[in-house]
Amino acid sequence: MTNYYPAFLKLEGKKCVVIGGGKVAERKILFLLETKANIVLISPEATQTLAKLAEEGWITWIKDTFKPSYLDGAWLVFACTNKRDVQKEVFRACEERRIFCNVVDQPDISSFIVPSIIRRGALTLAISTSGASPAVSRRLRERLEKILGEEYGPYLELMRRIRDFILSKELSPEEKEKKLQLLALAPFDIYIKNKDYHLIKVILEKEGLTEIIPEFEPLLDDKASKDNERQG
Repeated sequence: MTNYYPAFLKLEGKKCVVIGGGKVAERKILFLLETKANIVLISPEATQTLAKLAEEGWITWIKDTFKPSYLDGAWLVFACTNKRDVQKEVFRACEERRIFCNVVDQPDISSFIVPSIIRRGALTLAISTSGASPAVSRRLRERLEKILGEEYGPYLELMRRIRDFILSKELSPEEKEKKLQLLALAPFDIYIKNKDYHLIKVILEKEGLTEIIPEFEPLLDDKASKDNERQG
């Protein structure tokens, strides 16, 4: 079994090529858009969603079959066609150019695999079975999605603001670290989930963090409004 090196890639402004214009390619591209990558689609045809993205300028669509020259300057490549010979050709061309390539559903001819992903605001969890069983990865993701709810978005935004505030204070590195570790133990996520926002304010006031309360209140109001929309 291959031992993979886990990593999160910064793709903003980087050329990423997707070969194939079907639903699988669409999913890859929609996820890549979140990274602000420079996306190039290679396919004679494409889904309505991809065609619209190209029309609106979100991606570049080259209406052609695959040619190795289309990989020039690419950092990352996804081969999403239903033709095995094309998939292999794409992988070979990427290997020659030292470009990382994912061939969908064929980890044996891929230089990287894509894990199952959970995103909650700033939190990103990647789950992989190293290609042994993608179905198990999906099942684990579904379990974790139930445990890690939408409250983690505002929770991590609160923790970011707390961290920024503490680091800006004239405290020793040891005092800052101690305070950050202590506040990381506070059950803010549970309070947000249960809408016990007043308990968050009590802790912030106790720890001398009253200055960030006005900053965070809009996030709490936004969370509350979304909860009301779901109930209504």
